[in-house]
Amino acid sequence: MFLLACLIGFFIVSFVEVLRSSLAPIGPGPNVQTAAAVSPGDGARAPYSFADLAERLKPTVVNISTTKTVRTSGMRSPFGGGSPFDRYFGGDDFFDRFFGDIPRREFKQRSLGSGFIISPDGYIFTNNHVVEQADKILVKLSDGKEYKADVIGRDAKTDIALIKIKPSNSLPVADIGDSEKLRVGEWVMAIGNPFGLEQTVTAGIVSAKGRVIGAGPYDNFIQTDASINPGNSGGPLFNMEGKVIGINTAIVAQGQGIGFAIPSSMAKSILPDLKSKGKVTRGWMGISVQDVSEDIAKNLKLKERSGALISEVFKGDPADKAGLQPGDVVIEVNGTKIKDSHQLLIVIASFHVGEKVNIKILRDSQEKTFQVTVAERKDKPEVAVEKGAWKEGSGMTVQDITPQIARQMDIPRTKGVIVTDVEEGSPADEVGIQPRDIILQINKVTINSMKDYQREMSKKSAKNSIMFLIKRGKSTFYVALRR
Repeated sequence: MFLLACLIGFFIVSFVEVLRSSLAPIGPGPNVQTAAAVSPGDGARAPYSFADLAERLKPTVVNISTTKTVRTSGMRSPFGGGSPFDRYFGGDDFFDRFFGDIPRREFKQRSLGSGFIISPDGYIFTNNHVVEQADKILVKLSDGKEYKADVIGRDAKTDIALIKIKPSNSLPVADIGDSEKLRVGEWVMAIGNPFGLEQTVTAGIVSAKGRVIGAGPYDNFIQTDASINPGNSGGPLFNMEGKVIGINTAIVAQGQGIGFAIPSSMAKSILPDLKSKGKVTRGWMGISVQDVSEDIAKNLKLKERSGALISEVFKGDPADKAGLQPGDVVIEVNGTKIKDSHQLLIVIASFHVGEKVNIKILRDSQEKTFQVTVAERKDKPEVAVEKGAWKEGSGMTVQDITPQIARQMDIPRTKGVIVTDVEEGSPADEVGIQPRDIILQINKVTINSMKDYQREMSKKSAKNSIMFLIKRGKSTFYVALRR
């Protein structure tokens, strides 16, 4: 009996201990380390605290205040933009008509931004829009010291600027990391000057990479949910190693937790040009490209919808000299796989003038490699064009380009076939066909007249689509349409 009582007591104690452990609050014991209690330097896990990291990095971040002169007409609507008066009477235009003789006036516009120090002697990265057209730039360090700054270089296309102050002593420097290694879901920390609130620290994760938001031709933003507000522009986005992996630049005004930063690798790549030339010299191959649509992929018998389709090769430019042709699909550049036309633009722009680049393409389902010597891009039109689709007999009217039509429509070309009318609500109208579109090729055969057009369109083909080369304004692009 005594032995039985001991066994019963043992089991009761064990049951109580199990029950107690199951009801205990979730969390680490005194000697237990979890994913929420690792050191701040471990970028792969959630930090226990950002305090040490923020304390170390704050001295590398600066506040930037600018002043610029704004000139306006002498009379402005006293009701403010968007008032009922403005909507009915035209706002400032109404006052300009009646008070147009009043002289224009000037006033000083002040704005705030952020930046970070990249050299002990005072070079600072920030956004171009923070310092653009500024008459005066004032930089305030974390210790309260203020210095006047000069613009060393600006690049509007990436919205990056390099400015310089003359400090009285050596400055702490922010290390620039490799944004290419950044992964979605990693912890990041932003330090900046939102709404004039100096040295504000916010934290979050990387929400996405490679975002295109329509800010420019080289959009490649890091999206983060770390709180970013007006005044954060130009400030750094740090990883948990304390390295800058982005320059905070933009927000979605209607959303919360949606901010965008320029990748640090992009800023680092243009730094030498900004420092030595004050501007960025970009590479140029002399091609117009577009994405590969599903129909185009089928027409060209591509195994997958990747790469960038060359729709035009500019005569005398590097690609033309190297032997590239319209209809080639660029799949690799110097070993880097190309997924779409946007990526190709960014990659080519990163090369230096005179650099020899290996371009791998698909031509008639065969891989070929060409060596192109990169030239300097000089105000060439943006070459990524929109996709579209046309269908024979779908409500569009085409005809020869006569000299009379050329004069009437103000186009220099006198050979070819032009779309002169599109029926409203027709399939051609629905897909975006427009009058004045010029058909240059059908299935890679040059079209100089309606005779050529009718001949090629009447051909029977095993393919279930037809590919057109279209000229619209200054853009040339392919479209594939299903039969």
